Amino acid sequence: MIEYIKGEIVELTPARIVVECAGIGYELNISLNTYSFYNGKQTGKIYVYEVIREDAHLLFGFAGREERELFLMLTSVSGVGPNTARMILSSLSPAELVRVIADKNETALTGVKGIGLKTAQRILVDLKNKVKPIEGMAAAKGTSSALAGSAVSEEAVAALVMLGFQKTASQKAVNTILKGSPALAVEQVIKTALRML
Repeated sequence: MIEYIKGEIVELTPARIVVECAGIGYELNISLNTYSFYNGKQTGKIYVYEVIREDAHLLFGFAGREERELFLMLTSVSGVGPNTARMILSSLSPAELVRVIADKNETALTGVKGIGLKTAQRILVDLKNKVKPIEGMAAAKGTSSALAGSAVSEEAVAALVMLGFQKTASQKAVNTILKGSPALAVEQVIKTALRML
């Protein structure tokens, strides 16, 4: 198993990161929280979880061990796969997720795309004794102020499509959000769109 990859960040989008290490480019699926953490950085140390299936060999990357632990806990719950876990970690920061589980907040979990009431209840029951608040868990905020409005729009739509949403619905949601708040950073646009879609 790969523990982490340390190297140059060659490509970064809200849903994936490519890190070059020893001449090899590793593509990792990431959450919005990890994107925010690495946005604007040239190099990074990305914690890794491998998913090996018959038809695919996928790598999931995380800004810290805490987020990876939460990802592993989420995927241990029946009915929650890696992409659903990534969707949850894109909608809620690790600290927020710990708080949601501690408070047994079904509403916050059912607000995430693909999470119904039964799955939310299963997550809360299965993880209530496993998840403990971790100090300093909140990931550092990234900033996308350098991106122009159209670049923010394009990047947000691309990320939503990578997360499994239809392109037209994603464009409509992103345009609505940016019309009301044109100065939003790309990760804020995506988080807001995740609640709308």
